[in-house]
Amino acid sequence: MKFRGIALYLPQYHPIPENDLWWGKGFTEWTNTAKALPLFKNHYQPHIPTDLGFYDLRVQDTRIQQAELAREYGIEGFCYYHYWFGGKRILERPFIEVLNSGQPDFPFCICWANETWTGIWHNAPNKILIEQNYPGNDDHRNHFMSLLPAFKDKRYMKVEGKPIFIIYRPEKLLDPINTTNFWRNMAKDHGLSGLYLIGMSNFNWNSIENGFDAKIVYPYLKSRQWVSKRNLFSWLKQRYEIFRKFPTILDYKKIIYNYSQCLNESIINNNENGLIYPCVINSFDNTPRSGINGVVYKNATPELFRNHLRDAVSAIKNYPNNQKFIFLKSWNEWAEGNHLEPDLRYGHEWLKAIQDVLKE
Repeated sequence: MKFRGIALYLPQYHPIPENDLWWGKGFTEWTNTAKALPLFKNHYQPHIPTDLGFYDLRVQDTRIQQAELAREYGIEGFCYYHYWFGGKRILERPFIEVLNSGQPDFPFCICWANETWTGIWHNAPNKILIEQNYPGNDDHRNHFMSLLPAFKDKRYMKVEGKPIFIIYRPEKLLDPINTTNFWRNMAKDHGLSGLYLIGMSNFNWNSIENGFDAKIVYPYLKSRQWVSKRNLFSWLKQRYEIFRKFPTILDYKKIIYNYSQCLNESIINNNENGLIYPCVINSFDNTPRSGINGVVYKNATPELFRNHLRDAVSAIKNYPNNQKFIFLKSWNEWAEGNHLEPDLRYGHEWLKAIQDVLKE
């Protein structure tokens, strides 16, 4: 088996009362996506969807079409972002409808995006919209019970019979060992084999020491551990460009090269610290949200993405077949210029790169 591709999936494509209050009536990710403008020469904006259009995730046909498109190009499943704030759920409707309807008949897992929502991407970094907190075991119990029907769904993706549960910011947990033990015990108490817990963090974070089975690391600016001194200087220079009314512009080819080098080194030296799963990124540009405060991965192309994916496949070649996961960032992060769904410029080329590597 080459790899098992899981695409990260954003549910913020339908209006909710909270976004209406914070950003205006009817706000969704399409609001920022559609109004984006180029900020420098040859800057590719806006990104306009083709096959699926400016969809609404409350529509079941749309969700089915997404799954059919993903399956056609070899993606094995979606990883739905899930939001839980001390008992309050947000953007939950699309996934609940997927769960209750049984459609699409397409594998999935869940990532708890455990991060405080602020206005940082909308030029209001000090504005707290909703705070992520951890009230204790009663809240963990309620959280687990809310997800139990999903964990027991026949479509849910598992490792050795254990449902995969990803935590976006594992280092934010107040007591990770006790928390992960509590979750695993609840899973066993309710007839599951346990949970396969994956933290999404940086190369230096130790998954086993923190109670997790594995970790995901992806090529993103926050993962500074793999930025060389030369590239750090370049990054600082580009940050200075903000004062000249430009976003931070980083070279995609350098980013994926540095990531590949660090990924291979980390896997070779990993020993008993849990598996490291690659997370490949086809492009990034969050200027639709952040304007000149945004970050752009310049010169990203389907061919470079294909090479990026090949490098990730090579890095995990010795993993067990059932654990050759590569996470794809992302299926539909349109306001971050980071989507596998077809657009006017590249059509199906990002998806075809995945299909090509699977066939090699």
